[in-house]
Amino acid sequence: MGQTISIAAVYQALESVMDPEIPVLSVLDLGMITDVSIDQTADVVHIRMIPTFAACPAVSYIQNNIKTTVEKELGIAVTVEIDKQVHWESNRITPAAKEKLKNFGIAPPQVVEGEMKAEIMLHTPCPHCSSEYTYLRSPFGSTLCRAIHFCKSCGQVFEQFKPLE
Repeated sequence: MGQTISIAAVYQALESVMDPEIPVLSVLDLGMITDVSIDQTADVVHIRMIPTFAACPAVSYIQNNIKTTVEKELGIAVTVEIDKQVHWESNRITPAAKEKLKNFGIAPPQVVEGEMKAEIMLHTPCPHCSSEYTYLRSPFGSTLCRAIHFCKSCGQVFEQFKPLE
């Protein structure tokens, strides 16, 4: 290898790997990356990641996007593996990502402190008008990580990224 790759350069490349179901969020925004290491002697970057939900159908797709994006941007071989030692939780989503979700029309998950209770999803603020006069229509949305709500103030149906601990 002619150049030394830095961890910061890998993270910069990861900023452009977007979630296929929520294209305004990167894998970094979602807190999916758990470790990055570089083996300079073997010219390989090792990336460990976690899916947002265990049964997420997009995991292989995301792994491939991470691999191809980082390889293309940095010109180095990349391995991407699932980190089975870390459990993803919605608190890993960055504050900036929560704002991006809201602007995209999806209510961000509330912060989970202590034991997760179903009541946390009952009065989710509407991402369109910010009203808390909402109700949960279905805990099952278009993907495993979303629920469907209705806003009684503006009349919009909206999805929420489910809180998870």
